[in-house]
Amino acid sequence: MPTKDDNFDKDKCLELFLKISLDERTARNTIANNKVTANLTAVINEAGVADGCNRTVGNLLYTVATKYPANALVHRPTLLQYVVSSKIKTPAQLDAALPFLAALGPDNLDLGKFEEACGVGVEVSLEEIEQTVNEVVEEKKSTIMEQRYRTNVGELLGHVRKRHPWADAKVVKQVMDAKLYELLGERTAADDEKPVKKKKEKPAKVDAKAADVPVPEKPSEEDVNPFLIFPNPEENCKVHTEVPFSNGSILRCCNTKEILDKHLKAKKEILDKHLVDRKELLEKHLKAKGGSVLTRFPPEPNGYLHIGHAKAMFIDFGLAKDRGGGCYLRYDDTNPEAEKKEYIDHIEEIVRWMGWEPLKITYTSDYFQELYELAVELIRRGHAYVDHQTPEEIKEYREKKLNSPWRDRPIAESLKLFEDMRTGLIEEGKATLRMKQDMQSDNYNMYDLIAYRIKFTPHPHAGDKWCIYPSYDYAHCIVDSLENVTHSLCTLEFETRRASYYWLLHALGLYQPYVWEYSRLNISNTVMSKRKLNRLVTEKWVDGWDDPRLMTLAGLRRRGLTPTAINAFVRGIGITRSDGTLISVERLEYHVREELNREAPRTMAVLHPLKVVITNLEANSTMEVDAKKWPDAQADDAFAFYKIPFTNVVYIESSDFRMQDSKDYYGLAPGKSVILRYAFPIKCTEVVLADDNKTILEIHAEYDPSKKTKPKGVLHWVPQPSPGVDPLRIEVRLFEKLFLSENPAELDDWLGDLNPQSKVVIPSAYGLDSLRNVKVGERFQFERLGYFVVDQDSTPEKLIFNRTVTLKDSYGKGGK
Repeated sequence: MPTKDDNFDKDKCLELFLKISLDERTARNTIANNKVTANLTAVINEAGVADGCNRTVGNLLYTVATKYPANALVHRPTLLQYVVSSKIKTPAQLDAALPFLAALGPDNLDLGKFEEACGVGVEVSLEEIEQTVNEVVEEKKSTIMEQRYRTNVGELLGHVRKRHPWADAKVVKQVMDAKLYELLGERTAADDEKPVKKKKEKPAKVDAKAADVPVPEKPSEEDVNPFLIFPNPEENCKVHTEVPFSNGSILRCCNTKEILDKHLKAKKEILDKHLVDRKELLEKHLKAKGGSVLTRFPPEPNGYLHIGHAKAMFIDFGLAKDRGGGCYLRYDDTNPEAEKKEYIDHIEEIVRWMGWEPLKITYTSDYFQELYELAVELIRRGHAYVDHQTPEEIKEYREKKLNSPWRDRPIAESLKLFEDMRTGLIEEGKATLRMKQDMQSDNYNMYDLIAYRIKFTPHPHAGDKWCIYPSYDYAHCIVDSLENVTHSLCTLEFETRRASYYWLLHALGLYQPYVWEYSRLNISNTVMSKRKLNRLVTEKWVDGWDDPRLMTLAGLRRRGLTPTAINAFVRGIGITRSDGTLISVERLEYHVREELNREAPRTMAVLHPLKVVITNLEANSTMEVDAKKWPDAQADDAFAFYKIPFTNVVYIESSDFRMQDSKDYYGLAPGKSVILRYAFPIKCTEVVLADDNKTILEIHAEYDPSKKTKPKGVLHWVPQPSPGVDPLRIEVRLFEKLFLSENPAELDDWLGDLNPQSKVVIPSAYGLDSLRNVKVGERFQFERLGYFVVDQDSTPEKLIFNRTVTLKDSYGKGGK
C-alpha cells in the first residue's frame, strides 16, 4: 500500500472513483487523502469493479475502504464478493459485518454465522415495513400529536430498526414520512416556530437524612479503560498481517509455537528481574502471568518531546501498567547527525515528569553489534545486498519500480563490501545496504528499503566505534524483537511499514511482536512536526524549546500545565484509528481548568493599574479584610483565608472604569458604585484628568463602611500594602494561540500564519504583597483574569507570571 508521500495520478484515481458512482464531491475529497485513496483503490481492484458499478455498491465499497478492520484483512475479499453480489446490500448489513470480522480477526470464517450476523438473504417486504411503522406511530401517537413536526423522527425510526434491522433504511424513512403526513397534514407556520424554553424550576431541598438512595453517577471519560482493545500476549501466535507480493504470492507472518514459548519465557525473566523492587507492578505481573505485557516508548533524541508524545507515553506506559507489565524507554538513536545529549537528558526527565517510570532505559545503539550480525545473516540468506546508487538514483528507480543494477550481485560480494563499509574502506554516500524486498509491490515501503548507510560521525551514546548506522526501518522491528516487546504500538502513518516490519522478522526467523497503529494527535492552531518545531526554535520565532506557546511538553510545563491535566486530556480523546481528526486546543484547556480550579489557590493582581484614592479613609489608616483562597472555604478553616490590607489607595483594572456608564456595564463610572472583592462598596466621586483632558490619572472615591450599598459590579483590586508604599510590581506574560489558522501545517507559508499577539508582556502589573515569596512553578488563579504560574525567569527582585489559561471555557459549554 502506498504511503502518504506517494504521488498518485489524481486524475486516474478521480476517474476510477467516479466509475463506482461516488458523487464528485466525495471523490475529490478522497483523492485529497492519500491513505483513503490507497485503500479505496485496493478495494475496487479486489472487488473486480474497476470498470464501474452502481451507486449502492460504490458507497458500500467506500465504507469498506474507510472502516475495514486491519486485523481481518484476510477476509476482506470474501466481504467484497458479498457486496458486489448484493448479498450484503444495505449499510446496516455492512455495519454488522465489520465488527463481526474485527472480533474474528484472522481466524477461520464460518460463513453460516457470518451470514446470520449480517442478515444475508433476509428480505423485509414493503408490507412488513408499513405494518411496523403503523404500530410504532400508534404507540407514540399522543407524543406525536403534541409535538407534531418537532417529533424526534430518528427515535421513531430507531424503534422500527430494532424490529427490522435489515430493512432498507431509505424505504423505512419514506414510509415514516408518509405516515406522519397522513396523521398531521401540511406543515404549518407554528411547526417552524422555536419552542419557548420553560424556566427551570429550582429543585426542592432534599433532607439529607431522607435521601438514603444514592443516585449512580455516569462514569466519566477518565473512568473508562481504554486498553481493553489490545489482545493478550498469548495471542501473538496469530497472523498479524499479510504481505502480498507482486508475483501473486502472499507471506502470512506468524510466530511458531517454539518461538512464542521462548518469547514468553524471556519476557517473564525480564519482568521478574526489573520489577523486583516495584512491589505493586510485580504483584500485578505474577497475577497476570502470561497476560502481562512489555511495551516500549521509542523517541528519537533529535528534539524536545511534544504533546503527541504524551499520547504515545499514555498508550505505551499505560497499557503496560494496566496489564501488570513494563515499558522500556528506548532511545531510537540511529542518526548521530541529528541527536544531542541535551535531547537525551530532556526526554528522560520529561517522561518522569509525566508520571511514568520506565522498566529500563535502553538505546537502539546498545544493539549495534547484534544488528550488524543480523545484517550479515540477512545477506547470507539472500535478503540483502550492497548498492552503489546515489540517493537521487534510488529515488528515481523507486518511482519507476526498477531494480537496482546491483540487486542480484553475488552474496559473497555483498558480504565483502558490507565488511568494507564497516571498516571505513568505502566513502560516505558511496554504498548502502538494502533489503531485497519487492520493487514491484503496491506498497512503497517494500521497495528495497535501506538497512545501513555510511556516516563518519561520532555517536552521542556509542562513541566512534561505528561508521555505519542502521536505518529506522531495519533496526526498529529487530530491537522490538530482541527486547521481547509484546505490543509494538505506533501512529497510523507507520501502517504501511507493517509489511516491511514483519517481512524482516520473518526473513531472520525472529519473534514477531503484535503491531497496532493508532491515530496521531493533531491539535488546532499549532504545528507538531519536529522539523517545523526545530525551525521555529532555531530561527528564533519562539524563545526556545520550552517557549510556553509551543505544544512541547517543556513549553506546556512552563506555561503551567500539569501532567495530570495532560494525561486526562489524552485519555479523554481515546485510542482510536480515526486518522486526520483535528482536536481543538480548547479541549486541552478544558482539562487544565478542571484541575486548576480544584488545585490553584485564589489571589488578586491588576494588569493595567488605575489608581483609586478613597477620600473618606484616613491616609495613615490600614484595616485588614479576609479573602478566600478557595471558593468553598469554610469559616472555621484558617488556612483557607489570607489577609489583604485595605488602605486609602487601591488599584483597579483601567478597563474596569469608563467615563460613560450604560445598563450592561458593571464596572466603575462617575457617580456609580461597585464592590471591591472581599472588602467594601466604593462610589466614584471625582475623576482626575491629565492636561490633555483625556488621560485619566486617578479616581477619587468614597467607601461604604456599613456595606449597606448593594451594587451589582464586583471588581478585583490591589492595595498599597502600607501608606505611601507601592504594591508589589510583577511582570505578566499573556499567551495566545501561536498560529491564527486552525491547521497551519497545511499552509504553504505556515510561518506567515504566526499570531503577532501570541505573546504580550505586561512589565508593570501589580500583585498582592502575599505573592512576594512565591516559588517557581507555583500556580494561582488571579481572580477574574485566569490561571497563572510563576516563571523560571523570576528573581527575588522581579517576579514573572505566565498565564496558563483564561477563566473562559468554551469547550465545557459545547465546544469540541
